[in-house]
Amino acid sequence: MQLQLTGLEKHLAGTLAPCYLVSGDEPLLVQESTDAIRRAAREAGCSERQRISISAKEDWLELGHSAGSLSLFAERKLIEVQLPSGKPGTEGSQAIQEYLSNAGDDVLLIISGRIDKQSLKSKWYTALDRAGVVLPIWPISASELPGWIAERMRQTGLRAESDAIALLTERLEGNLLAAAQEIEKLRLLHGDQVITATMVANTVSDNARYDAFRLVDVALSGDARGAVRTLRGLKAEAVQPPLLLWAISREVRLLADLKRDISGGTSVNQALQQRGVWRKRQALVRAALDRLSRRDLADMQALSFQADGATKGFLLGEPWCLMERLVVVMAQGLAPDNTVARFA
Repeated sequence: MQLQLTGLEKHLAGTLAPCYLVSGDEPLLVQESTDAIRRAAREAGCSERQRISISAKEDWLELGHSAGSLSLFAERKLIEVQLPSGKPGTEGSQAIQEYLSNAGDDVLLIISGRIDKQSLKSKWYTALDRAGVVLPIWPISASELPGWIAERMRQTGLRAESDAIALLTERLEGNLLAAAQEIEKLRLLHGDQVITATMVANTVSDNARYDAFRLVDVALSGDARGAVRTLRGLKAEAVQPPLLLWAISREVRLLADLKRDISGGTSVNQALQQRGVWRKRQALVRAALDRLSRRDLADMQALSFQADGATKGFLLGEPWCLMERLVVVMAQGLAPDNTVARFA
């Protein structure tokens, strides 16, 4: 049967299934789900754990040997198969089906990458679905992330202001492992205190990423000279262009989306709220929206693409020069003659 992640805890509190397939590309959720299954297996008497890593078709032979061998130290064992590709191939499909047809008291746990649509109809997948539990792990979407962070903080005993959750969401976009680490750090440092956005900003460990966001804020404030000076300072500190470009491009997309929302009739306040702009940054973003035209934003998007291509080597140009132009346009917009000031 197929099971949703939210139902795993309740399921494991009951009778353990003979086999599990956990698949997905979200490392934290896959790790925590499989850890929960391992704990349940130990409690059910699987005191031995055997791991099989699949890197070649011959590795599937070990699954057959495991099914036919008796443990010297335990009545039951957990057989764990690591399948990074999510595709067992012909040999793997046959090995899984043969194992399930002769399964004893052992528990089989297969951990795989994302399963594609074609594989959902395969014999090995349907056999696992009939015999046990299939648990697909889906990435947390941008709209779901604030709720996930809030629930994670609640589970660790933390209370947080909405701005603190918004800031974590903004700064740790899509990186659940980093979010979990920062939440644990907040718990250790601040205990029973209500977590504020200031606490979050002061606690984060990824200084390079935060320097990137500070660069963006300087540009948003309209300080072109300060933005260029900050960018050159980061270059001197050997911060790599992709990290800075990620933060700048992200802000460019946000500004373009907000400008489009407002042009479509959405109020500024509502647009900022819907796009998840942290309250203390709203004045900066408002000022940039008032200052920048559609032409400015289009030029910034083109520069972002060109800088990304230059960084990756498929377009001409020097990434640092392109990023300088990008932050200057963000700070002051384009001149009437479609040029920007240069700062020596």
